[in-house]
Amino acid sequence: MQPSDLTKIRTLSSPTVRPDGTDVVVTVVRPDVEENRYRTSLWRLPLDADGTPTGPAVRLTHGTRDSSPVYSPDGSRLAFLRAGEDGPPQVHVLDPGGGDARRLTDAPLGVAEPAWSPDSRRLAYVARVPEAGRYGTDEKIRPDQEAPRLVEHSQYLADGLGYLLDRPAKIFVVDLDELPAGDDEDAERLPTSTQLTAGNGDDRSPAWLDAGRVAFVASRDGRGTWRPDTLVSDICSVDLRGKAFTRHTDGTGSVGGLAVAGDGTVVYRVGDLGPSRQDFVARSAVLRRLDDPATALTDPERDHLACAPALGVGGTLVAAVEHRGDTVVRDVDTGAVLLDGHVSVTDLAVGGGVVAAVAGTRTSYGELFVGRVGERLQQATDFARHLTGSAAPIEPEEIETTAEDGYPVHGWIFRPTTKPRRKAGHPVVLMIHGGPYTQYSGNLFDEAQVLAGAGYAVVMGNPRGGSGYGAAHGRAVKEAIGTVDVADLTALLDAALTAKDLDASRVGVQGGSYGGLMTTWLVGHTDRFTAAISERAVNAWDSFAGTSDIGWFFGDEYVGDHVVEQSPLTWADSIRTPTMVIHSERDFRCPLEQGQRLFARLRRNGVPSRLLVFPGEGHELSRSGQPRHRVQRFEHILAWWEEHLR
Repeated sequence: MQPSDLTKIRTLSSPTVRPDGTDVVVTVVRPDVEENRYRTSLWRLPLDADGTPTGPAVRLTHGTRDSSPVYSPDGSRLAFLRAGEDGPPQVHVLDPGGGDARRLTDAPLGVAEPAWSPDSRRLAYVARVPEAGRYGTDEKIRPDQEAPRLVEHSQYLADGLGYLLDRPAKIFVVDLDELPAGDDEDAERLPTSTQLTAGNGDDRSPAWLDAGRVAFVASRDGRGTWRPDTLVSDICSVDLRGKAFTRHTDGTGSVGGLAVAGDGTVVYRVGDLGPSRQDFVARSAVLRRLDDPATALTDPERDHLACAPALGVGGTLVAAVEHRGDTVVRDVDTGAVLLDGHVSVTDLAVGGGVVAAVAGTRTSYGELFVGRVGERLQQATDFARHLTGSAAPIEPEEIETTAEDGYPVHGWIFRPTTKPRRKAGHPVVLMIHGGPYTQYSGNLFDEAQVLAGAGYAVVMGNPRGGSGYGAAHGRAVKEAIGTVDVADLTALLDAALTAKDLDASRVGVQGGSYGGLMTTWLVGHTDRFTAAISERAVNAWDSFAGTSDIGWFFGDEYVGDHVVEQSPLTWADSIRTPTMVIHSERDFRCPLEQGQRLFARLRRNGVPSRLLVFPGEGHELSRSGQPRHRVQRFEHILAWWEEHLR
């Protein structure tokens, strides 16, 4: 794969199954480097009574910024989000039988998370409400002329968004009974939206408990007052007047979302935060039913949810859990495995007796898998057909070894398909994932594909601290960063370098976020690497605590009192390895100063180094940044490795 091949990638999201089980609609995304944007549209996969596709997936909408489809419970309408060329997304509805979509909202900052009422007459959604005089609400006031922000709380920023407190997310409802007929004089009039929640703090994840009550997730006390600067969140609800507030959970955990079945069954994800209400490290969220909150439906030690579960009519509950770099989809109640093997599941849906999953594989970045409830899911699309020429997938070799303390270590090698330039073998790049509580996979991943396509053998795996191997595996680095994680990465690399076609004299190391932290740490403690790329890293926990959007709790839990000794910057004067530092100007997760401080130290010490800074980007540059920036990032990475490893 080459950087320009990003345009061949198709990723899928947000599947929704028609209530009669006759089709699945999904969002398909492709990067457009020339126009420097993502083109998103809705595609439909037709199904027969057995949940078997009756034909290929076809494009349903021809907007270029359509997403988040959701069928109404009666199947008569499909709601989705559509954004204009320069405007924010708004809720639209479409008759599945054909015709133009109708816009329902006109929120100044756009909307998200549309959710149908059980009677298919109303839609709830989330919209941010800007403070007067900010975010374009007054055309006479430019952004640089806005009033100062008086900050009184620790949680006031969010990566990918910016300031939070002056534009809280609130729940709205729009009544489709108010839609004028198509031949009325005021046919273009929008129906009235009613704001159900108000006040400070974000309200999100709307779901209907019944036709007259909307639930949502928020950080509020039992009286409905916002609780700032807490990881605790609960299921709350109000009636259609925005009154009769109720908090349904106990105010001790972190609720991540909820789903309501047609029979009123409510299932939600919740993470235990320990006695401190802040101990989140490697605590996998579990599924619970609202009518039986004491019973966990998934195992907090074994099951780390890969995505939100899906709940169907009749209470069918389907969940996807990570397992050794892959994902297993199962029926929670029966335990039946619906999908496993080399798949990375990112979205689930249930409806009309059909289960749909979006998953990447060894040879595709995303496909739909479908099947009847309780039966194995089968791949039903072929969006990988675009991966031709240099973009053809390179499949990995799985490797297993043990660390010096006997702990098992698991990972992969992605080998170039071309012959090595030197007899000693291919140059090698050790790639380290972020998180740390996440996992790498042997499935298709553009980072590994681009490097392998350029002639580098990529070694990647899941050291202690990551997910997919049990929560104890993840907790192993709590207040122990730079110990067992280093041992696992070292063992993995050593095992890979026993291969005859890998050159142990030309080895680079690269990682982002926590992977960037580990990169800086490694080159500060060993000279074995020829060169390094530390990207969007945490390098110093002291300043991270005062600048990151999660700095008010993250470091306290991961490093505790070991702020100095577990900061890579503490050891930066030992670095002699040529190092490129990559960061983004609007990264509020690991702010730019983290990279600047490292670069300044490297320059002061005469270490060959460069600082690559991307304007307008946040922490997610490599995954969802501007397509042109993603290509340019790869070009700089390849140029650095060409200079130092080739």
